[in-house]
Amino acid sequence: MFEAWYATAMLALEAQKVVELRLVRLAWGGVDGQMEAQRMVNEKIGAAIEATGTLLAGGSPERVIDRYREHVRDNVRRLSLP
Repeated sequence: MFEAWYATAMLALEAQKVVELRLVRLAWGGVDGQMEAQRMVNEKIGAAIEATGTLLAGGSPERVIDRYREHVRDNVRRLSLP
């Protein structure tokens, strides 16, 4: 039980970095900002579909959270590059 709570709390904290990095990219605007906005929407739809599939296939909410954390980690890496 504690592990699920901890993983959820960490996801919330880690996601804040992605929000920060995306807001900067969106604020700069231009083609990069437009591409990031489109990518963000596509990623959110894809992640929701993936999470639904995991749960419908009998996966645990903890597995969904772990997978979301992987997506967040990938986004931090990608958005942190110059």
